[in-house]
Amino acid sequence: MTFPFTQEFEAAELENENLDEIEETPKEWGLDFKSGQLTGRVVEGVEAVKVWAWLALRTQRYRYMIYSWDYGSEYEDLIGTTHTNEYLDTELKRMTEECLSTNKYIIGIENFAFEKQEECLKIRFKLLTVFGEEEMELYV
Repeated sequence: MTFPFTQEFEAAELENENLDEIEETPKEWGLDFKSGQLTGRVVEGVEAVKVWAWLALRTQRYRYMIYSWDYGSEYEDLIGTTHTNEYLDTELKRMTEECLSTNKYIIGIENFAFEKQEECLKIRFKLLTVFGEEEMELYV
């Protein structure tokens, strides 16, 4: 003989287990990537992951106590140094991959390239996510 409340409890447990398996689609406030201003609309999926990546790459790691030490990039460590283009290519790619690896929706990057422009670097790559691919470009 089973009690009625036991069946309800078991059904609720099964329902909660199924909910844990379903991953939510990420949502972020949309950004205008040229100006860095919010667009006022909510974006989902690959566009939301792109917003997260853009913000993470532009945030200096270890500077702000509000973020964990896993969040942000270390590009500023290269400021004022005189390294070869080969070294910069290797380090920038490593730093980018390390920064983005903390996001569970990001699989990796491809076609990484950079170019020096006056006092900054222009970084371009293809962001590979579980939702699709997206071209990224940012200035450091």
